Amino acid sequence: MELKPGLSALVTGGASGIGKALCLALAQKGVFLTIIDFSAEKGNEVASLAEKEISKFHGDLEFRPATFIKCDVTKRGELKSAFEKHYETYGGLDICINSAGLASSVPFYKDQTDGDNTWRHTLNVNLIAVIDCTKFAIQMMQNTRKPGVIINLGSASGLYPMYFDPIYSGSKGGVVMFTRSLAPYKRQGIRVNVLCPEFVQTDLASKVNQDYINHIGGYVPMDMVVKGAFELISNENKAGSCLWISNRRGLEYWPTPAEEAKYLIHSSKLRRITSTFVPPNFQIPQSFEKIVVHTLSHNFRSATRVVRVQLKLPLKPHHVLIKVIYAGVNASDVNFSSGRYFSNDKDLASHLPFDAGFEAVGIVAAIGDSVRGLKVGTPAAIMTFGGYAEFAMVPAKHILPIPRPDPEVIAMLTSGLTASISLEKAAQMESGKVVLVTAAAGGTGQFAVQLAKLAGNTVVATCGGNEKANLLRDLGVDRVIDYRKEDIKSVLKKEFPKGVDIVYESVGGKMFDLCLNALAVYGRLVVIGMISQYQGEHGWKPQNYPGLCEKLLAKSQTVAGFFLVQYAHLWQEHLSRLIYLFSFGKLKVVIDPKTFVGIPSVADAVEYLHSGKSTGKVVVCIDPSFSQQVAKL
Repeated sequence: MELKPGLSALVTGGASGIGKALCLALAQKGVFLTIIDFSAEKGNEVASLAEKEISKFHGDLEFRPATFIKCDVTKRGELKSAFEKHYETYGGLDICINSAGLASSVPFYKDQTDGDNTWRHTLNVNLIAVIDCTKFAIQMMQNTRKPGVIINLGSASGLYPMYFDPIYSGSKGGVVMFTRSLAPYKRQGIRVNVLCPEFVQTDLASKVNQDYINHIGGYVPMDMVVKGAFELISNENKAGSCLWISNRRGLEYWPTPAEEAKYLIHSSKLRRITSTFVPPNFQIPQSFEKIVVHTLSHNFRSATRVVRVQLKLPLKPHHVLIKVIYAGVNASDVNFSSGRYFSNDKDLASHLPFDAGFEAVGIVAAIGDSVRGLKVGTPAAIMTFGGYAEFAMVPAKHILPIPRPDPEVIAMLTSGLTASISLEKAAQMESGKVVLVTAAAGGTGQFAVQLAKLAGNTVVATCGGNEKANLLRDLGVDRVIDYRKEDIKSVLKKEFPKGVDIVYESVGGKMFDLCLNALAVYGRLVVIGMISQYQGEHGWKPQNYPGLCEKLLAKSQTVAGFFLVQYAHLWQEHLSRLIYLFSFGKLKVVIDPKTFVGIPSVADAVEYLHSGKSTGKVVVCIDPSFSQQVAKL
């Protein structure tokens, strides 16, 4: 949601602390306000300040741009009336921020009363009232059929225990899990998120031991909290999201995708892998076309040719026949066609001819007698040699079940899995770091920048051209460096003088040298490719890096290689993560718009990728008649 004049917001606890700061920040955007609080004196003061700011954006109004309503949020009737008053005044509700909260007045285990005015009251204000406010806000947004954002104020003590006030910590933990459980409302245009700052300098935090505050890095600046709230309002991808704010780690979404995947159970929609979709009148042909490498060369077109071969039936007992619908194009196709992936140079010629293509999606067309758990019509992905073919026969154990055989899934295979697995295993990525991604607008770079951002990092990305730069900004990159307009080395030195913590490097050559020199102490540089070296006059030639060991030693740095085939045991796990993130709008998948249709177009697609003109994943539609029918599913 774009914060702009004319929107309306309701803020509970808006007379002081974080609530007051958010009210005034919204007022400076021209947003109409209803301020709810128990303190009339403070509430009217905030409303007066907000009116002055809001009036700068509007002419004469027939209503007050900021309204204060005295309300005890634990009294449901008063709260409901306040929401109704907001609707009568502003005609709808765009933003609801539930900020009212308080700490326990006495340790619950020392309380000799029934708790109605002590720990039960804390629970009623911090949790029950938040639930009531969220309910009223959702109902109002549903009734007006307008998109809206709800932000509930949690606390870092809702993420980890606060031993000196377990009631407060428990109430905020309830707010966190309550809010995260409301993610599905995004389908109705309503996004509910929770903001979890560590201690901010407010009346509430003043009761906490100062030594403890100092130990965790001091008070979180109020402007950082406002920045986090505005991020949750404006980022359309965030629903059921929890933003943790601390001086130690900055703004960090919790849990990370890696942690989320540990407990994740996919919905029935995502697990619908036994679909029996078979296009009408589908028959297995006697022959099919495929691409084979007939001579070793880094020139893919010269190295390959289209051949028609007989389709041999019956299948081996444990094999599956896949009808390929889409195949993915990769920079390393030229390495494969030149024989780089065969270890013994003396035996290279003996492998010829061999099938080309690393990845494909389609449907199961036939199964061997011993295959269990797969049916004809099951959508499937494969990551074996021979993806550039109309049909592929593969062992059933190599089948990756998927929800649908779509182009977006192709992008998640070699490109997406390389990013997901390498950032976790080779880069050992955490949160609160600076991550640099080179060639970031390509097939794998698009995943790397988003996964790094989802993990709570500052992301820097390189690319060439306005179109690619705009794409990366849309994907959430913090700093885009267009090498056609800016000098990458100068930007990194000026804006990141301490260096970057992680580099996801796929360009090689001079870019590798530049990235190595920009690496911070303890930094990790992950080599996932070197596309600039693949198409040299004599193909991919090794390079020398004098002084490399000395550089790494001086700053305790690491350069790690990553080769996807050595992580096959993680493919299904990480593919499921990516599909989950994509299905719930947390991950965007960009497919290059240029169309390549049929087996004969594969060489054109490979050359297009290496031209530097592509944006996102380059995909070949092997059979357009199938793709049209799949699109109707």
